[in-house]
Amino acid sequence: MKNLILLFFLALIPFSCFSQDSTKKEEEKSEMKPSKNEDGEWDLTVIDTQFDYFLNAVAKPISQYSESYLKTKNSFLVAEWNSYYNSGKYRNIIESGIDYDPRENYGIKFEYKLYQVFAYVSWKYGLRMNGLSGSDAMR
Repeated sequence: MKNLILLFFLALIPFSCFSQDSTKKEEEKSEMKPSKNEDGEWDLTVIDTQFDYFLNAVAKPISQYSESYLKTKNSFLVAEWNSYYNSGKYRNIIESGIDYDPRENYGIKFEYKLYQVFAYVSWKYGLRMNGLSGSDAMR
């Protein structure tokens, strides 16, 4: 009888582990979250080798934008991006949502880099985003 109970519990272990893992994955949404760097400034890490090229050679310089302009644009673009992510539209391009609070003071460097992420996606993949200004969309 003891062996039968032990065998029963051993048989249930793989099922209990499997159900916990699938529940965790469903609960965790993939999101890009702003983080502070060592200097205490907000930073955004983009893991795409062509993004640095885009920032240095294609994107307009930071001096062309004001922080309030970028904050307004980013609010619309993040909402549009998250809408695409939540609907599953453009799954091959948009792999995560963006956690962005327009009331937070991220600073112009962060706002610029975030805005350029949207411009980069438009440039590289041809994804049209309504929140991008005409001169930054698909060059």
